[in-house]
Amino acid sequence: MTEILAPEVHAQHERVLVVDFGSQVTQLIARRLREDGVYCEVHPFNRVDEALLAEFAPRGIILSGGPASVKTAESPRAPQIVFEAGVPVLGICYGQQVMVDQLGGEVETADHREFGRAEVKVAQSSALFQGVWTTGGAYPVWMSHGDRVISLPEGFHPIATTPSAPCAAIADELRGFYGVQFHPEVVHTLDGARLLSNFTRQICGLSGDWTMAAFREEMTAKIREQVGSARVLCGLSGGVDSAVAAVLIHEAIGDQLHCVFVDTGLMRKDEGRQVVELFRNHYNIPLVHVQAEETFLSVLDGLDDPEAKRKAIGKTFIDVFEAEAKKLGGADFLAQGTLYPDVIESVSFDGGPSVTIKSHHNVGGLPERMNMGLVEPLRELFKDEVRALGRELGLPDAFVSRHPFPGPGLAIRIPGAVSKEKADLLREADAIYLDMIREEGLYDVIWQAFSVLLPVRTVGVMGDERTYDWVLALRAVTSTDGMTADSYPFEHDFLSRVSTRIINEVRGINRVVYDVTSKPPGTIEWE
Repeated sequence: MTEILAPEVHAQHERVLVVDFGSQVTQLIARRLREDGVYCEVHPFNRVDEALLAEFAPRGIILSGGPASVKTAESPRAPQIVFEAGVPVLGICYGQQVMVDQLGGEVETADHREFGRAEVKVAQSSALFQGVWTTGGAYPVWMSHGDRVISLPEGFHPIATTPSAPCAAIADELRGFYGVQFHPEVVHTLDGARLLSNFTRQICGLSGDWTMAAFREEMTAKIREQVGSARVLCGLSGGVDSAVAAVLIHEAIGDQLHCVFVDTGLMRKDEGRQVVELFRNHYNIPLVHVQAEETFLSVLDGLDDPEAKRKAIGKTFIDVFEAEAKKLGGADFLAQGTLYPDVIESVSFDGGPSVTIKSHHNVGGLPERMNMGLVEPLRELFKDEVRALGRELGLPDAFVSRHPFPGPGLAIRIPGAVSKEKADLLREADAIYLDMIREEGLYDVIWQAFSVLLPVRTVGVMGDERTYDWVLALRAVTSTDGMTADSYPFEHDFLSRVSTRIINEVRGINRVVYDVTSKPPGTIEWE
């Protein structure tokens, strides 16, 4: 299991430590701070000790929310050293409650729980509210709690209230300890990002020195130090993450990097050509382009279960990649586009409040099978930071800004059995859909848009003749992080025009529908 370690490359940067108690939105705390130019890392509560604090040297500490109740004996606690480190501390939701409980206050199970939107009233001025909220004002926030603070430790006083939470925000200004019952990290708390900025900039005294230019310079030095004169292999997927990783590594070690692009036949239209042109022609990066459509379609033949398709594609990719690597004479390192959310989600609390969301391994099994080390230059970055780094490295914006695309490709956008005919139909229809979204100026507004070829055929009429062809579903969502999503509210006229173009130009599709399901209860992808 991957551990999140403080990277030596950022030793000179101002840092904030986020202590995770298992909230599903802990990552958003880190994202808000990074967006404000403040470097931070998320560490599970039970892995924070004196040694980590000494190595990481945070200038401030944030205690996240979590699903537990401090009223239960087994509930997680913050390491006491957090309150003895001599740096400001901000507790959010459960983080506030555990801070109060450990410092001598009292928390009770509330008669009236608060979930969703609420309104806090500012009772006193505070450094946490400076320039954002004024005394006597009422402001919208997002709550998610069943317990509440009813008695404060010595030195604390309430600075904001709600009818159900007399201590909706608290402060010990002398020690720099603050707590909020609401979640400032979510977009529903409208001024939340500014409150977090007050904590890091005003209270912790940070300048915000986290920039992509600095990261680029520092990471290239770190890659050179790790790799030395060894050869590095990188599997390009056509996506943003592997592309940015490859360009950054090439900047560091030049022709020691060899890229392998496995064209599965399940890519977006012209994707193979675009990848080859960008890396082989523009960046002059050594690239092997493997045409493997027949191989992948043959292993998918007869499979209709989504998990079976994913596993078949993953295994086949490993086989093809390993064969190409042997032709190149092997390598000492494998480069992967692992991102920080992947790292966080791979770490489970032993006996703690949350379980592993997924076991992360971008190219599962390859390093072990081929005895390779890993080069993962993006493992400290969120997706939006990867895009910013891509622009810093000079990648074309049309490439960097592309919507997310699943690893198994079009195979999981074809529910049921996959065939070349279906993949070709879907590829053409999807290209038309995305082109029209771009023409409307909506591409960068939408988080992700794509088409799904349904395993359904319907009767239609074209040119006074009966047709019996496939149904295409269109999907487009808005989101800030992919954790939740809403369908994009296209104008009906736009959807009608998209439908007309697809049916007229893609022979084999005679009906188009639009998916309006949110996440939850649905997922963004269909499989």
